[in-house]
Amino acid sequence: MNKSNKINDTLDVTIEKIVPNGYGLAFAEKLTLFVPLAVKGEKLRVQIKKVQGRTAFAKIVEILEPSENRIEPKCVYFGTCGGCDFQQMNYQSQLESKVGIIKDCLTRIGKIDFADEISIIPSPNEYNYRLRTQLHANTKDKTIGYFKRQSHQIIDAKSCPILVPELEQNLNDLRENLAWGDFTEQKVNIETASGEKGISVYAEELLEPTNEIFYELDGERFFFNAKSFFQSNKFLIKELVKTAIGDVSGEIAIDLYSGVGLFSLSLAKRFEKVFGVEANKRAIDFANKNAEFARIENVEFHAKRVKNFLKDFQFDKVDYILLDPPRSGVKPSTLEAIADYDSPKITYVSCDPSTLARDLQVLMEKGKYEIEKITALDLFPQTHHVETIVQLKK
Repeated sequence: MNKSNKINDTLDVTIEKIVPNGYGLAFAEKLTLFVPLAVKGEKLRVQIKKVQGRTAFAKIVEILEPSENRIEPKCVYFGTCGGCDFQQMNYQSQLESKVGIIKDCLTRIGKIDFADEISIIPSPNEYNYRLRTQLHANTKDKTIGYFKRQSHQIIDAKSCPILVPELEQNLNDLRENLAWGDFTEQKVNIETASGEKGISVYAEELLEPTNEIFYELDGERFFFNAKSFFQSNKFLIKELVKTAIGDVSGEIAIDLYSGVGLFSLSLAKRFEKVFGVEANKRAIDFANKNAEFARIENVEFHAKRVKNFLKDFQFDKVDYILLDPPRSGVKPSTLEAIADYDSPKITYVSCDPSTLARDLQVLMEKGKYEIEKITALDLFPQTHHVETIVQLKK
């Protein structure tokens, strides 16, 4: 690092591209700089906030030449709130940036040379799409909202334009109606979710029961609540299932990290037998209820950790495996066990391109799989997050 450059010094830079975690990438005076809330191609004056060797993190202090793709953010808390980080760019730029992030992770982390096109399916709604959120509350000063960027300080948010209207209204209802005096902790997390006909709220210290709600898809109901995981973008759930499953069919399919059975029930229409595996017992209870409501009898759910299921269950033949793990991805030993099943097709659904790239490398090396197709879905507009579906074949 140039000795003249210190913390809080300013530099004039040009943003080369948007990279993982949504940072703008720039180079100046032998430094590689990562700048949040930037747009590709624009010239900025930035202030150095952190230095690690020849890498620095900086914040924008002045936009010298804005990109033609820079727009005015819709949310009054944007830039302060730690949630959205793409509202400063138009939607087409968001989509292009997300495809670039996926490619970057595949090449840099997975050492994977994928030459084919990665298409991305946009969200029909860029705002008012989110079915669930985690709120943070300070019971002492009765504030509720989200954390500030790189902080645990709470923004007392009275609006959030990415939430579905019912959930945004619930944010303010909670502020007015929570029994603040019943909490023993000063800071609490509150999970909220919206369904077809109701809101579900969960916090460890809330005395009220957590409501059961549902999402309806092609005549089927998927019951869940704020304590169990369900996909967040109400407008892309059908497209997510359709894209992930494609035209696969056969005798036996395994749905790993199956949650409340979103993929399992669709697979049950194409396979003679489906096994759904999920460690969360509450989610499995909902999965069984969802299968019963749909009158589907050829799916069997197991409340087990995936690695234990793969160790305990042996099949002569598995035609298809779908996995939709949490953001942290899958442990190498579990990936090797998946590869040992020797299924001709695997679909990996991921919400984190970096752990996806890492895990694909293991499947491709250990299981001798190759990538057949990659499709991205913008389940998280206004943020750098993106859902990626990878179809693998032997």
